[in-house]
Amino acid sequence: MNEELHLSRRERQIMDVLHAKGSAAVAEIRAALSDPPSYSAVRALLGILETKGHLRHRQEGARYVYMPSISPEAASRSALKRLVATFFQGSPTRAMAALLEDQDTKLTKTELDQIQKLIKQAKTEGR
Repeated sequence: MNEELHLSRRERQIMDVLHAKGSAAVAEIRAALSDPPSYSAVRALLGILETKGHLRHRQEGARYVYMPSISPEAASRSALKRLVATFFQGSPTRAMAALLEDQDTKLTKTELDQIQKLIKQAKTEGR
């Protein structure tokens, strides 16, 4: 698996904060984290995330303001691919079956229609 796409638990939490806020300085990010690490630890994690390509920054006076460089949708797709690869042996069928067979999964008619539409589209496109 591409290490640049992998996020640790803390990195994921930081990205969640940035996706929710749009942009934030270190102190704002730290304040939004549960049981936050030190200021310098957050800065180090932000540096790692920037190196991995997940975020970028701009300077505003003496502070850096960080923002995601990938959309929440792209991040979601990447996380889902990792989840399917890790827990469902790379099989989208197994992942979908796990969701649909779960007694707690409640789908509306509209959601079921949307799933059918996506399956039909995938068949048409030969995926």
